[in-house]
Amino acid sequence: MRVKAVIAYDGSAFEGFQRQTRTPRTVTTALERALNNLGITSPVTGSGRTDAGVHATGQVIHFDLPEYWHNLSKLRTHLNGQLEAIAIKHISLVPDDFHARFDTSRRIYRYLLKETPPSVFERRYVAYVPDLDVQKLGEALTLFEGTHNFGSFKKSGSETKDDIRTVYRTRLKKIGKYYAVYFEANGFLRAQVRMMLAGAFKVSHGELTFEQLKEQLKMHHRHTTHLAPPEGLYLARVIY
Repeated sequence: MRVKAVIAYDGSAFEGFQRQTRTPRTVTTALERALNNLGITSPVTGSGRTDAGVHATGQVIHFDLPEYWHNLSKLRTHLNGQLEAIAIKHISLVPDDFHARFDTSRRIYRYLLKETPPSVFERRYVAYVPDLDVQKLGEALTLFEGTHNFGSFKKSGSETKDDIRTVYRTRLKKIGKYYAVYFEANGFLRAQVRMMLAGAFKVSHGELTFEQLKEQLKMHHRHTTHLAPPEGLYLARVIY
């Protein structure tokens, strides 16, 4: 019996989403440990990986249940009672062939930043990006919209069948003392969002021109490999 769960987590408590041999401090390991305590031995599959320090408000996972776990509300309560820095928001039954990763159609990431130093309570959840030229930043972000080969905007060591992705929409929004950047796409390469953001920030700061960003997007020349800080990044929603 397969179930889909929508979860949120504080990425600062983990070394990333995917299980690793070098550390037990991953979201997947914490979830599987909680499930094992309830007699559920199924592996957990997520819609995608997030790096160390990156958060989620709408990550989606799937796992399989023994037949006797038919009370999903009770299951959610038991899991949330065990988990720290992870919250199970919703659990629902899905067809046995549902796949949290391969069945996705779109993913939305949100990046939260401010131009003034974050307070001690914000440091893990908001990126500090001073001296922004907001107009330039917005214009730079729109360059990523459309279907492109994003091979120059991924972390080295990534293994993918191809690097073609479609970014349907970017958005820059002012929310009080914060700015929020949104990326909606059919998928993302490893660290692609953080690398696109870093490039857009460089344009905003006058460290990179629009033409240089376009050159990198067209795979003509790689001008930057910097990553935006992970603290402000959230996997906000996964659409099926």
